[in-house]
Amino acid sequence: MEAINLADIPNALWDWCSTFDKEQPLSFTGFSFWLFFLAVMVLFSLMHKRKSLRNAFLFGVSLFFYFKTSGLFFLLLLFSTLTDYVLGHAIYKSPKKWQKTLWLSLSVVVNLGSLSYFKYAYFFADAATKIWRPDTPFEVLNWLAVWANQFHETTGWSFSADQIILPVGVSFFTFQTISYAADIYRGQVKPLRSLLDFGFYVSFFPQLVAGPIVRAAEFVPQIHKKFSLTKAAWGMATFMIVNGLVKKLLLADFLALNYVDKVFDMPHMYMGFDVLMGLFVYSLQVYADFSGYTDIAIGVALLMGFRLPDNFNSPYKAKNVAEFWKRWHISLSTWLKDYLYIPLGGNRKSSIGTFLWSLVLSGVAAAISGSWWIMAIFPLLVLLLWLSRLWIPGLWSAFTTNINMLLTMLIGGLWHGASWNFLVWGGLNGLGLLVYKGWRKISPYEASTHPLIHAWKVLFTFVFISFTRLFFRAGDQRNPNDNWETAEALWAQLFNPSGWNLSHIFLVSETYRNAFLVFLGGMVLHWLPKIWKDFLRRSWINLPLPVQALAALLVVIVLYQLIDEEGQTFIYFQF
Repeated sequence: MEAINLADIPNALWDWCSTFDKEQPLSFTGFSFWLFFLAVMVLFSLMHKRKSLRNAFLFGVSLFFYFKTSGLFFLLLLFSTLTDYVLGHAIYKSPKKWQKTLWLSLSVVVNLGSLSYFKYAYFFADAATKIWRPDTPFEVLNWLAVWANQFHETTGWSFSADQIILPVGVSFFTFQTISYAADIYRGQVKPLRSLLDFGFYVSFFPQLVAGPIVRAAEFVPQIHKKFSLTKAAWGMATFMIVNGLVKKLLLADFLALNYVDKVFDMPHMYMGFDVLMGLFVYSLQVYADFSGYTDIAIGVALLMGFRLPDNFNSPYKAKNVAEFWKRWHISLSTWLKDYLYIPLGGNRKSSIGTFLWSLVLSGVAAAISGSWWIMAIFPLLVLLLWLSRLWIPGLWSAFTTNINMLLTMLIGGLWHGASWNFLVWGGLNGLGLLVYKGWRKISPYEASTHPLIHAWKVLFTFVFISFTRLFFRAGDQRNPNDNWETAEALWAQLFNPSGWNLSHIFLVSETYRNAFLVFLGGMVLHWLPKIWKDFLRRSWINLPLPVQALAALLVVIVLYQLIDEEGQTFIYFQF
């Protein structure tokens, strides 16, 4: 074994700190992250009593974390931070309502504009090509890379200007800064005086790249509190970290590698039963992946004395679609409700914003399809419904009080990506909410607590949600051109009768037995009563600290012996 030259360690450390490797970004499942976090905690312990210094330090390490996660795009994070810091104060100091509205509108335009540029540039370029010059495609240009390359001699950095890569977490911190400006506008919070404090709030690294989306009213008061970490908080933090790693590595990555990716990558090779199981298994995979990230983020933040909001609440225990969306990705669901659904009019009425967003979505659908007559569908539908008031008075009222719910889900789909897949996925969930809203008024079983009826409701909801994910999983941001073709192939195979004979089902069940057993075990654990899970959590918290440390170490060692060497990127990094 070659001896380690201690003199080379500082140079190696500097090289690692000053470079970004897109093949090995900092991630909760990587060993380098935990070394980074250990260094952060050592330095944090030396300055946690001085709150201003502590916050400035955490802002700095959060920027470094984002650089090691997304490279050059830490400049975008800085831009968003500086912009909304200034606009937040402008909103607060403006004496007149119209001035506050103007500054808030500027914040929304800047934030959504930058988000749209990085997330939807290729979509806009394709749409413009279809409209104006189909023979000469429009090319995208990464202006951030062009600007950064001007400093190549000083920094040594060189970036490709003909490719726009989606910055990790841009959707999350953009929505977070918009909510900050909106809450100041509403008088719910005051702007932070210190730019460093505000930067810390926006960029806090545990939740920066995949949420949960943190509201200023929830987090800002913690910025000024004295650091505190009780034995119970330590136990909860370590439990959440271990629990998140188990979800991610033992469930999500195993199911992806051993079944889900095989089915969705080669849909023509699999039959109806295989696709159906792929949808069910993917539902558990995406939950374990996303909630696993959130659990780790909550645990890491708690070790530094900060509490992040829960983002999941056993969503597959939901008895209906409405309850599911109160349990799934709670920070996004509540964000859409508070900053989109209610401002549009909620379930009371439609508004000008309702019709403007409807036209925007009609334009998106037309651009995706390349058929601009689709733009005329919505205005024509509105006209027909408005005229129908003369013959069916209740129809217009039903339309104006329900369209906001459907629009919110469609926009939620568009948030994930500009493709038919995400729009169909959002639309199906919106229709599911509307159908349930009507069904619960006439259902004889709505208030029933019978165990069989309860089980049926949970199972039916799980099946419906899993079915909609056919479009969600096929709508991978990394392969936008193949999205709809993949969805069509899966749909065709799902309803192909030849894939439903018993011999084929037995063969597939035997071939993928381990994946199906892990899926079954994961669902059983998910469906365990809350009281059992609370007991397990309390038992862990009450363990002596040395026993906790030993148990956590053993679990981590076992997990890392089982995982694939390359690992799997967290699914929501692509959004």
